Amino acid sequence: MHPRASVLVLSLVMLGGLGSDRLLAQSQDRRAKVLNDRKAFENSQDWIYNDLAKGIRVARETHTPLMVVFRCIPCEACQEFDDDVARRDPIIRDLLDQFVCVRIVQANTLDLTHFQFDFDLSFAVFFLDDELTIYGRFGTRSDRPEEQDLSLEGLRRAMAEALRMHRNASAVKPSLSGKQVKRSRFPTPRDYLELSGRYQAELDYAGSVARSCIHCHQIRDAERRLIRSSGERFSDEVLYPYPDPGVVGLKMNPKEMAQIERVAAGSSADRDGFRPGDEIVALNGQPLLSIADIQWVLHNAPATAKLPARVRRDGTLIDLTMTLHDGWRRGNLSWRPTSWQLRQMGLGGMRLDELKDEDRRQAKLPSDRMALVIAHVGEYGEHAVAKRAGLQRGDIIVSFDGIDRRMTESQILDYTLRQKHRGDRVAVTVLRDGMRKTVSYALP
Repeated sequence: MHPRASVLVLSLVMLGGLGSDRLLAQSQDRRAKVLNDRKAFENSQDWIYNDLAKGIRVARETHTPLMVVFRCIPCEACQEFDDDVARRDPIIRDLLDQFVCVRIVQANTLDLTHFQFDFDLSFAVFFLDDELTIYGRFGTRSDRPEEQDLSLEGLRRAMAEALRMHRNASAVKPSLSGKQVKRSRFPTPRDYLELSGRYQAELDYAGSVARSCIHCHQIRDAERRLIRSSGERFSDEVLYPYPDPGVVGLKMNPKEMAQIERVAAGSSADRDGFRPGDEIVALNGQPLLSIADIQWVLHNAPATAKLPARVRRDGTLIDLTMTLHDGWRRGNLSWRPTSWQLRQMGLGGMRLDELKDEDRRQAKLPSDRMALVIAHVGEYGEHAVAKRAGLQRGDIIVSFDGIDRRMTESQILDYTLRQKHRGDRVAVTVLRDGMRKTVSYALP
C-alpha cells in the first residue's frame, strides 16, 4: 500500500541509479511476499482477507465489532509488528477473538468516504461497529525506531477500550462524531486522474502483483500533484498531515493508549501544564484509544486553536488546554515516503542531509549558516532536474535561492513548495572540492 521501499518497485524514476538486476530481484522479492501473504491468510479462519463487505456481513450477523487492518505487504517498515498481529501473538490473541478481523493489503478499492488515515503509514488499524462507526484508530510512524511508536501492549489497550465502547455503544456514540471521516475529494483512489485507468479493482496475482497495487502513499502523492497542477499553494494541512504529538512537545508512551512519556522543556505542551505520566483521556471532545487518535484530532485542527483536553493524573481527572500556535504543524517531512515526490517538485530530485558538525567545522562553515549535503540525486525524468543542472551527490549546499541561513531539508521543501511555482528558477550554490559553484534550474 504505502512503503518507502515500495517506491523502488513502482518507479525507477523516483530513486534512480539502481541496476536492473537489483531492481528485478527486489521486484521478485515483493511479489513473493504478496503471494505468500495471500497463501497464508486467504483461507484463514481468523482473518477475512481483502473482503471488507464480508467482514461487515459477519459483524452484523454476530453483533461483533470490526477490527480492520490495512497493511502494505512489501514494506519492511512495521513488518515484524504486523507479523505479530497477523499470527495472533498471545498478548492480543484473546481480544482478537472478540472482533471480526479483516486484513486489507491493497488500496485499489479503498473507500475514502469511510477510511481516512495517514497514508505514509505501512500498518494502520480501525476499530468500528457494523455500520462503520469509528471507535478509534491505531498505528503511527515517524523518524523514530519502530518500537518507539508501536507496541502490542498499546494495541491491546486500544482493542480493550474499543470493546468497552462497543458494549456501551448508545452512551458512547455521541462522543464519536469527531472521529468520523471528513469530506473526501474522491470516493476511491482510482478516481484520482493520476491513478485512473492505471489500476484495476483486483490485484494481478498472476502477473506483476506488487505493481498492480495502489500503495497508500500514492493517494497522498495524487492529491498533492492535483494541487500542484492546479497552481494552488500548499497549505500546512497538505504538507504536514497527521502531525506527531512531538510538534507540541509530547512524546507518548507506545505501551499505553495516550499516556505522556516525556514533555519537552519550554514547549507549548509544557507551558500548557501537561506532565509525564498524564493520560490524555479525551482531546477536543474525542475519546482517545491511541496515539493515532491524537494525530487524527491534530490533523483536523485549525491553524491556531485551543483544544480542550481531559487528563487523568494520579487517578484524578483534570481539564487542560492544548494550545496550537501559528505554524505548529511544521515538523519533519523527510522520513515520509511521500517526501520523494515533494523532493521532485521542490528540489529537482535531490535528497539533503544536514552536514555533520565535524565536517561543518572542517569546511569552515558557521553553525548558523546553511550546510546541507546532497545525499542523493535522481537519475531519470523530473527527478533528474538537479542532476542535469550539474549538481552532484556529495556537494554541500551553502545557499538556496539566495537564502544562506541554516535550514533543514523540510524547511527548504516548505519554502519552495509555498513560495515558488512550476517553472520558477532557483539558484543553488554548493561547495565542491573546496570551491564554490552556483547553478540554477527550473522547478518541474
